[in-house]
Formats: sequence, structure tokens, C-alpha cells
Amino acid sequence: MSKEDSNSRNSPKSIRSFLFVPGNHPDKIRKVFGYGADAVILDLEDACADRDKPAARESVVQALKAGQGSLGYIRINAIDTAYCFRDLDAVVGPWLDGVVLPKLENPEELYAIDWALSEYERERGLEVGAIDLMPIIETGFGMKNLDKICSAPGRMKRFAFGAGDFTRDVGIKWSADEIELGYVRGHMILTARAHSLEAPIDTVHIQLDDMESYAQSVATGVKFGFQGKLLIHPKQVKLANQSYMPSAAELAKAVKVIAAFEAAEAEGSASIQVDGYFVDYPIVEKAYAVVAEAKTYSS
Repeated sequence: MSKEDSNSRNSPKSIRSFLFVPGNHPDKIRKVFGYGADAVILDLEDACADRDKPAARESVVQALKAGQGSLGYIRINAIDTAYCFRDLDAVVGPWLDGVVLPKLENPEELYAIDWALSEYERERGLEVGAIDLMPIIETGFGMKNLDKICSAPGRMKRFAFGAGDFTRDVGIKWSADEIELGYVRGHMILTARAHSLEAPIDTVHIQLDDMESYAQSVATGVKFGFQGKLLIHPKQVKLANQSYMPSAAELAKAVKVIAAFEAAEAEGSASIQVDGYFVDYPIVEKAYAVVAEAKTYSS
């Protein structure tokens, strides 16, 4: 078995795109599974008016029962609201792939939701731990506590970044080029890696009429090492899916690097040049990872 085959089997496909849809808009919910996102998030929180939240619980469950083609997540309301645990009680079932928890600030909040999910899974005959739990870090306090949150993640595999609430909370001006988010993006990547979590999911981009700045935001997230992106409009899906997986050019380069390095290694050399590009073990390991990731999307 080749090295890239081994890596591919041990590296599950990343989730490149999480597309939000308001939980109180049945017409939008009916269409959301057909836009090609890896996962959809039926929203009971910010995108759902308070007066509609109780009724929307049943709407999102019915949508998940009927939906096909994307993973189905529900964003519940924050733990400090009157809606949170009623949301969980209403939505947990075999139709649910994951719960999105907004405005997480303390590890204790994560434990509480994890425990509640486990109780509902036992009660309803589901495998305990089967439902994913993805928090959104979107306050200064949550960002400060990120290391503590990730130290004992429980069922959390990854977290997401919410720049809208974060910039409002911290007092940062959210600009089109997002340069002001560089520090926190880097902090999230390093913290996730330090705790052996999956790479995080990058923030939404809210300037819907500016696809150029959206493309820049996607490219920035890819360069920092995020796994995918939160999305708020169907027209954003295609670029996110394309960008958060190896391109044809990247795959071709990786294959060429691997072939050249393996040939050189067989002759006793572990540092070579390929098209003027220095290659040693760390670089060829990256090439193996690119090939493995590409295979997950072609299978």
C-alpha cells in the first residue's frame, strides 16, 4: 500500500461549505438542499425572528427528514437564551447530522450542550455521540478562552468563526479586505492544530453584491488553512467548494513532486529540486496530503 493510499483512508473528506438558511422561511428551506453545499445549516438563531422560533423548530425537522444531498445541521439559539434547550429537545432525531452552537464563550457551555445531546440520543435510541456539535466563536471572551474550550472538546470535531458578532463585540471595523482578522484567524488555526482538531470553518462574507471581495475572503481562508467557509447565499457555494479542495494544477504538481522525490529517494537523495522548487521530506508530505485530499473528492 502506498503512502498516499494510507493517508487517504485516514483523512475523511473535509466540509468545504456550510450554507445557512432561515428556519422560518419554508420556501427557502425547500430549495437549500439543491445548491450543492456540503452541509446546510437551518437557522433558529439570528436569521429567524423571535416570534417565529417555536414554530420554526417543526419546520426545520420536516426539512431535514425530506432533504437529500447535503449534511443537515441546525443552529440552535445561544445557551443563555430561553430557546436553547427547547430547540435541542425539538430537533434531535435520526434526521440530524449536527448542531451549531452560537456565541460559545466557556468550556462549561460546551459540556452542557454535549451532555444534553447525549441524553436525547439515549432517550431516542440513537448512537451516543453520533450528532456533531460545531460551536461558533464570535466574541472576544470566546476567543480568549479558545484554548480552554479545545482542551476537552468532547464530540466537537471543529469550530467555526463568526466575524460579524466578533467584530461588533471587540469594536473592530470589518473591512472588505479583512486584514484586521489576520491575527484571530491565525490564532484559531494554531489552537485547533495544537488540540488535534479538524481545521476550523471560516466566517461568512456579508457583502453579497461584491463577489470580488468574497473571492478574496475565500482565498484568505484557504491560505490560512481553514477547512471550509460559512455561507449565506447560494451563489457563494461554487467558489467555496472549488477553492477548499486541490485544483487540477495543484494535484498535477503534487503528483510530479512525489514521483521525482520517490525516484531520488531510491537513489539515496532526500533533497531535490522540481521545476526550481526545493523539495525535502516536509514538502513531499504536503504533496501526499494534496493527493489524498483530491482522492476523497473523486471517490
